[in-house]
Formats: sequence, C-alpha cells, structure tokens
Amino acid sequence: MISLDNLNVSYGGWTLFDNVSFLINDKDRIGLVGKNGAGKTTLLRIITGEQQPTEGAVTINGECSIGYLPQQMRVADTTTLKAETEKTFAEVLRLEAEIGRLTAEITERTDYQSEEYAALLQKLNEAQDHYHILGGDSREADIEKTLLGLGFKRSDFDRATSEFSGGWRMRIELAKLLLQRPSIFLLDEPTNHLDIESIQWLEEYLKNYNGAVLLISHDRAFLDNVTTRTIELSLGHAYDYKVPYSKYVELRAERRAQQMAAYENQQKMIEKTEEFIEKFRYKPTKSNQVQSRIKQLERLERIEVEEEDLATLNIKFPPAPRSGQIVAEIKEAGKAFGEKRIFSDATITIERGQKIALVGRNGEGKTTMARMLIGELEATEGTIRLGANVNIGYYAQNQDDLMDGEFTVFDTLDRVAVGDIRTRLRDILGAFLFRGEDIDKKVKVLSGGERSRLAMARLMLEPYNLLVLDEPTNHMDMRSKDILKRALQKYDGTVVVVSHDRDFLDGMVDRVYEFRDGGVKEYLGGIYYFLEKRKIESLQEIERKDAPATSPQSQDSSQGKLSYEQKKEREKLLRKLRKAVETIEEELAEVEQQIAAYDAKFASATEYNEDDYSAYNGLKTRYDHLMHEWEKASYELEITEQQ
Repeated sequence: MISLDNLNVSYGGWTLFDNVSFLINDKDRIGLVGKNGAGKTTLLRIITGEQQPTEGAVTINGECSIGYLPQQMRVADTTTLKAETEKTFAEVLRLEAEIGRLTAEITERTDYQSEEYAALLQKLNEAQDHYHILGGDSREADIEKTLLGLGFKRSDFDRATSEFSGGWRMRIELAKLLLQRPSIFLLDEPTNHLDIESIQWLEEYLKNYNGAVLLISHDRAFLDNVTTRTIELSLGHAYDYKVPYSKYVELRAERRAQQMAAYENQQKMIEKTEEFIEKFRYKPTKSNQVQSRIKQLERLERIEVEEEDLATLNIKFPPAPRSGQIVAEIKEAGKAFGEKRIFSDATITIERGQKIALVGRNGEGKTTMARMLIGELEATEGTIRLGANVNIGYYAQNQDDLMDGEFTVFDTLDRVAVGDIRTRLRDILGAFLFRGEDIDKKVKVLSGGERSRLAMARLMLEPYNLLVLDEPTNHMDMRSKDILKRALQKYDGTVVVVSHDRDFLDGMVDRVYEFRDGGVKEYLGGIYYFLEKRKIESLQEIERKDAPATSPQSQDSSQGKLSYEQKKEREKLLRKLRKAVETIEEELAEVEQQIAAYDAKFASATEYNEDDYSAYNGLKTRYDHLMHEWEKASYELEITEQQ
C-alpha cells in the first residue's frame, strides 16, 4: 500500500535517516518507536508529503487515502461541535442537497417519456448510489457513536467549539479523522488528550478498523493493545519487528546484547590494528603491512550502538519526613463554579504511605480535587482537612508560571538540591531527556514538554511527604516514565496521582477513585481491577437503560432478572479470577522447580558457566514478576468474593 524506499534525511552534515526502507500493508498495525529526536514525527510528515526527504522516495498506492493526526494542529472554533464534525461528510452533504434538488425537479415534471426525464432519473440513481456508498444513511449514528466514544456528551453537540479547551478541540479533530475512514491512520500521540475510557474506546476502534494504522505513542498499554508490529528508529536506521511493543522490548534487548558483543570485538580489533600501525609506521620493512592495515581501517564499517542511560536507573525521591497517620480527610466535599456543579459528596480518607489514583472522564473534577487538596481552590460544600506535618509537592499540567525563565535548566535544579544529590544532578536531568548542551538552556526557551519534565525533575529533589501529581507522564518517553514509576514505587511518602496511563498506574497505586456523573466512587484495588469492575458496572447500566418502563408488578420481575444477570456476571468474573490465580500458581511451581535444579547443579559445579548463571538470573526475575502478578490476582479475587 505504501512503500518507503532508501529514505535519507540530512541537516547540514548531520544524518537523521540513512537508507530507511519498509513496506506498510493494508491491514498493518504498526507502532513507531525510538528515542526523542530519532525522527518519528519527521517520518510521518514525509509519508504525508508535508516534508521531502533528502534522497529516496515514498510510493503510495493510487487508491490509498491518508488520515494524519499531528501532536499539535490548528483547530476550528467558528461553529458547533456537531456542525464541525459534519464537515467530514462534505461530499455526503453535497449529494444530499443534489438528491433533494433532483427529487423536487422530478416531482414537478410531467414529461415522463422524454429523454430529459430519463436523464434526471439516471442522475438521481447515481447520486443515491454514491450517497449510500459514502455512508450517508448512517451519518448521524456514526457521528454520535464517535463523539460519545471520545468522551463528549449529547448535551455538548450544540455547544460552540470555541467553548472547548485545547484538549477537547484536539478530540474534535480526532473525531473528524476517524469519520473519514482513510486507508491508513497516521497518529502522533493520539492518547495525550484522552481519558482512560476514551483510550479504551479508541483501542477497540483501531483494533477492529478495516484499514492500516501507523502510530507514535508513549503509552505502552495502548501500543500493546493496538499494534502487532513495531518499527524502531535508531541511529538513522529502521529495525522492523513483527511483534507488539512488550515483545519488541525483549527482542531488542537480545539484539542489543549481540550488537554490544560485536561492537566490543570490533573495538579490540581497531585498537590492536592502530597499535601495529603506530609501532611499525617508520620501519621500511613493514611499510606494506602498515599501509594494508591503514586501508583496512578506512574500509571498515564502524558498528554503532545507541547509548543507554544506565546511570539514571537508581534515581529516587528523598526520604519523606514523617507525617500524621491521616494525611488528608475529605468529607462530603463538592465544588461548583457559579451555576455549574462539578462534583459533590466526595468522601476520601488518605492515610500515610498510600498511593491512590484519581481517574475519570475529562471535566469530571480530577484536577479540581487535586487543586482543592493543595489549597489552591476552596470546597463550596463539605470539608478538606490536612493531617499533621503534611508537606505537599505539587506537579501541575501547566508549569509555565512555577519556574524562573532566566535560570538555566541546571540552575533550576541546583538551587533546590541539598546534600549528596547535588553530585547526581546531571544524571537526573539525563533521565528526563536533558543531555549535553541542553542543561545550559534558559527555562524561557524550553518547550511546554521540556518545562514539564524539568518541573518533575525538580520535584524529586525536595523532601515532601505528600506528592500530588496531575498527569505527570504526558510529555515523557517510555524510559522517563519507567524511571519515574520506579522512583514512586520506592517512595515512602503518600502519592495522589491524576493519570490516564494504565501501564504507569499498574503496580503503583492500590486504590482508585473514579470521578463520574457528579460523584466520586472508591475502588479498593489497582487500576486493572478498577477497569474490570467498571466493565461489569457499565453492562449493568446498559441493562438498566434498556429495561422498558412497565407496571410495578413487571418492574419487580425486571428487578429479579437484573439481579440474576448481575449474579451471572459476578460468577463469570470469579471463574476468570480463580483461573488466573491457578495459572500463575502452576507457573510459579514450575519456575521454583527449575530454580531448585540450578541450585543443586551449582552446589556440585567445579567451574563457572555464564549461560547457566544467565538463565538462573532470568528465572529469578521471572519468579519475582509472577509473585507480583499472583499477589495482585489474589487480592482482586479476595475483594470480589467479599462482595
């Protein structure tokens, strides 16, 4: 469908792409990955024709249509939500008008036997056929389904687009793109402005889509759920893996180990060759051999290995000063802005050391609650009381006003760092993608994403015991998110995080509060426990909405049937959870046996075998992972059995 052939892109002697080639087929689901600056967005722009390569070509099948969603784009704000979305169907609307005009003309004519009348009928039939092919019959349903799936409410349909925030306007553009149904979607960070429910809806849409998908995303769960192929851009080259992201990470580690071995062998060979040249350069009897080795080095194709920031892996938050056992107590709290009520009757008790997530659709009050917790907003009803000795560190989505623009990146951290951590400031900045000359940039010239990452790095330096984080991962790559997640898991203070990133929240939070329909509901479990429960509740809501209005007697019968359906769903979930626990236990037993076999082998071994020890360490890592999964599955089973 689309062929990329030997693409080269150079900027003043610096090469971004070096003979990049691959094919995109008509049903491919491709994740495009690589470090920031590797050229992912540039590649999408080359495919769309917005940018031209220095050399090479992109060949597109003549019938292939492209739908491109960039990270940032100009959005319209001159009409209503529905009217703006309907612009996608411009051709359908034109045909609709033409069908109306032709129908009216045919109705008025009486020359049924004339050639002109026959020609009008022919035009009408052609227009109607074209209208049906373009989906004119289902236009209204498709618009409604797409807008609701992306988190809009029916009450939003007639609102002016100018009333929506930037994030919601991006959703409007995404809705228009989805409704175009192109041959291939090119999506650059499509989940940045979506909440968890909308992300899940988009996942299902893209998985079942009849065309191809090429997407850039830092959301690991989204990539795993949508893609079946991963293309990595690294050091100017493209590496094609026919697997989803998580499997790619494993295969890439194997490829990197092989690359490192080859690189180290080549470096040893180069070193020995250079020693020979230097030693015998001025000996006439060796001149031929010296020249031969010089030419050998000139012809040598140097192996390059992408730098890994291993020094950043152990970054952690400073120990949290001790607070009271109750960190925050929220009782029947609510917030309204004028006539508009955001939520009410929120009751939450946050205890020392807890890590909780605030989730829900955009506009339901997650950020509002975070700002109320730090004292930036006051509750319009109920109370919010902080415990003893609580010191709050707050990460807001918008950090522009929180840092001095005249300071450099390095100075911003250096001014708040105390103690030994000052010796590791460059490592910390490197973990958040500030390398080399980046650390000498002034804050005022940084992009929004760079400022956000710098604010998070600064937060890691100060001794807080309650961290309130509002969408902390929006501008981070996979590596930075992993580093932040590990640091938060080890952190001994209390964490309240607003996020839609399921992979980031998984294994970090143990309690979820959902903001929905003006209320707040507690889920005593991790993010995937919440999502599983939410699915069941959604099914029950659908059943309630679909139940017909009947007499009291039949309503009682309907209630009994609903109870039966709920029971069936609960039993189904319990079977699934029990099966999950049993499967993990079986695998744990098998891994334990393998570890015991190696223990016995090592006890009687007379020499070191690197392969055996590598396999042994791999088994121990696998055992730790399985134990984590077993604890999570067992907890979910226990909670479900109690309900």
